[in-house]
Amino acid sequence: MDSCNCIEPQWPPDDLLMKYQYISDFFIALAYFSIPLELIYFVKKSAVFPYRWVLVQFGAFIVLCGATHLINLWTFTMHTRTVAMVMTTAKVFTAVVSCATALMLVHIIPDLLSVKTRELFLKNKAAELDREMGLIRTQEETGRHVRMLTHEIRSTLDRHTILKTTLVELGRTLALEECALWMPTRTGLELQLSYTLRQQNPVGYTVPIHLPVINQVFSSSHAVKISPNCPVARIRPAGKYMPGEVVAVRVPLLHLSNFQINDWPELSTKRYALMVLMLPSDSARQWHVHELELVEVVADQVAVALSHAAILEESMRARDLLMEQNVALDLARREAETAIRARNDFLAVMNHEMRTPMHAIIALSSLLQETELTPEQRLMVETILKSSNLLSTLINDVLDLSRLEDGSLQLDLGTFNLFAVFREVLNLIKPIASVKKLHVSLNLAPDLPEYAIGDEKHLMQTILNVVGNAVKFSKEGSISITAIVAKSELLRDSRTPEFFPVPSDNHFYLRVQVKDSGVGISPQDIPKLFTKFAQTQSMATRNSGGSGLGLAICKRFVNLMEGHIWIESDGLGKGCTAIFMVKLGIPERLNEPKLPFMPKVPTNHGPTAFPGLKVLVMDENGVSRMVTKGLLVHLGCDVTMVSSSEECLHVVSHEHKVVFMDVCVPGMDGYEVAIRINEKFTKRHERPIIVALTGNTDKVTKENCMRVGMDGVILKPVSLDKMRSVLTDLLEHRVLLEAI
Repeated sequence: MDSCNCIEPQWPPDDLLMKYQYISDFFIALAYFSIPLELIYFVKKSAVFPYRWVLVQFGAFIVLCGATHLINLWTFTMHTRTVAMVMTTAKVFTAVVSCATALMLVHIIPDLLSVKTRELFLKNKAAELDREMGLIRTQEETGRHVRMLTHEIRSTLDRHTILKTTLVELGRTLALEECALWMPTRTGLELQLSYTLRQQNPVGYTVPIHLPVINQVFSSSHAVKISPNCPVARIRPAGKYMPGEVVAVRVPLLHLSNFQINDWPELSTKRYALMVLMLPSDSARQWHVHELELVEVVADQVAVALSHAAILEESMRARDLLMEQNVALDLARREAETAIRARNDFLAVMNHEMRTPMHAIIALSSLLQETELTPEQRLMVETILKSSNLLSTLINDVLDLSRLEDGSLQLDLGTFNLFAVFREVLNLIKPIASVKKLHVSLNLAPDLPEYAIGDEKHLMQTILNVVGNAVKFSKEGSISITAIVAKSELLRDSRTPEFFPVPSDNHFYLRVQVKDSGVGISPQDIPKLFTKFAQTQSMATRNSGGSGLGLAICKRFVNLMEGHIWIESDGLGKGCTAIFMVKLGIPERLNEPKLPFMPKVPTNHGPTAFPGLKVLVMDENGVSRMVTKGLLVHLGCDVTMVSSSEECLHVVSHEHKVVFMDVCVPGMDGYEVAIRINEKFTKRHERPIIVALTGNTDKVTKENCMRVGMDGVILKPVSLDKMRSVLTDLLEHRVLLEAI
């Protein structure tokens, strides 16, 4: 080692180095011991801090590091083995804790990084929330403007005011320089400038509707920015300033019927108007999103308001039209009521005037029938009597038609002999048929009930009309009348699809078929048969003399009886078949004696004469008065005749048992006479029986007679048998309620 020539570096002396290390270890230990105190203070002051156990572990590591450096101070001088052991132990613990802390930091650092990431995420979210709040505030402001504009637009339902208000409010809200509305013309090929914000008279300026810029706007549901130099935007005065931005939006024209303004189309379905909005010139202002949204919403609101205005206009037009129709209907109703009253008055007068001579014919014929006559004379008288009855039936037809039309006719339901009805019809028709040498046959089905419940009078009238037509239009051959109970297979006839019968246990459907060998009828003329006062050409050429009422009345009678009637014919010269079905009731006690079900035909029960019966007849018509007296005298009555109401009141006494009076007399009418007679005779047994003898068939006449205290009403004409039956009922029951 002595011979080595190496130059050793000049290091500080060992004592100085040891001194530096000693001082450094002291300050390091002092620093390590101060850091845990600061950590403890930080943890205590922090309300929420994650990873507390990591801090405790890190604090232990620092304390051990400080303890190691502190113990190392004793190693700079001579030290004992105990100091070396303590120093070794401290370093071992420090190594263990430092390794554990290092390993733990490997897991903590990603969490700390994720916390940092979440912090950045929250910052971004906060920024987004700030932007959304700004949008919400913008939308609220836009909504406030929309509500304000909507209120202004919908404050009226006049379309002109709606459009003008829209432009004014948009111009004020958005601070626009100009706002215009282009409407489609009637042809739909052009847009016409209809409204502007600043200009007062923009009439007559049009542009083609197929321009690219217009197609672009119409094809979009949003507001579209357009060039300030396009045709629809060149509406403001030219200037030296740079024009502002322009947007256009379509305004849907919903189904606007007759919505005309400046040549608007009547029907604008799927068509649009064009709204153009311009910002002030020479300004840096641009359209914002919320402003465009406001424009779009307002355009939709304008479309809705225009549709409401159109609906209101249509409803007002409909209301005016309805009022005009109501006025016309009311006028027509009054005219119809006047016509009905005139018709009814005419029919009432004609009915009364026609029944008076009929009363004379039937009464005198019945009186003549009671005299000694040769067989030929008796046949003539019977024919006159039956023909008179047919004429009386025709008069009833006219009156019944009037009642059917005003709905006042009602069925008179009762139990009657169905067989007797057919026999009576046959007896009435045979004399006429025999003159034309026609054979008439009657076939009644074995299962046909003898008695039924229904309106005997109108059923007989229907059968008589149908059979009478067969006789009328047949020159030779035969006529067959068949009556059966309609079975279920006959009820639903394919030829009568509008007839819907409802079978039940307490009624049946009577099916009557009248077949003749007459001249027939063309199929195309069949529907005309049931029209009143209408005759087919074939009937008219044959000069049948019919009134055209018979089948029309029959159809209505059959409908009242819940039935159906139709005609069948194979053509001219091939005969005709008339078929009808009516609904009749079944009496509950068919097996009992038939007295309760006696038909309403003249009977010979009771006295045939009334000798000494004092009767007073009041009738202003001399012929009718004499005829009535003839009937009563023939029955043995003591008759007193008067021609006026005053004379009747003067003559009537307690000796008169029956008073027949015509209610239609000049001066004091029969109703007032009846009241005076009731007042004159206060005791019922002294008062005569008062019966109205009238030609009026309306229910009002009967009701008035009953109201003033009359005991009955009989309808002219009156035959001898009918007068005999009336007197019998009056003397037995002191009342006569004959249905008119």
